[in-house]
Amino acid sequence: MILQNGDMRTYTIENREEIYHIIRMCKICYVAVSDKGFPYVLPMNFGLDGNCVLLHSAQQGRMWETLKANPRVCINWTLGEELVWQDARVGCSYRVKSKSVLAEGSVEFVEDYDEKVRCMEKTMEQYSKHLFKFSAPSINNVGVIKVLIERLSARRFGAKALTPWGKPGDQED
Repeated sequence: MILQNGDMRTYTIENREEIYHIIRMCKICYVAVSDKGFPYVLPMNFGLDGNCVLLHSAQQGRMWETLKANPRVCINWTLGEELVWQDARVGCSYRVKSKSVLAEGSVEFVEDYDEKVRCMEKTMEQYSKHLFKFSAPSINNVGVIKVLIERLSARRFGAKALTPWGKPGDQED
């Protein structure tokens, strides 16, 4: 499906493998929560475990308390930041080529020690092929959160369009 807004081209990505590839290529995600009616967004490390996103943090603080009060979240991953334009003379033709994934769901706080270890191992798989060991104090003190993905969507932004006055790719420095 193609969504058009003037000369901006946005394509829906429906292939699950491509969506999960985008997520795996990212090193950080942005977790949006609602704190007493105000949006609150945090950059976080993450892991994937099937249809769940794994997060970890301190077991107190604004995010932790907000999630206890309202467990609904939206998570964003964005890959690519290439500035492109259709015509260097037209400001509205500038855009950023990127791919973006949104996941919506509810959090579950992981309390079981062995499950926390498993979740931390899965999280570290996102960043390294090394096997990690975790000390008992580190596992006991970390807050581990699972987000069950209820809705998943992805888009590709910034596809080039043809113009009557120039070739695709005509770009000034």
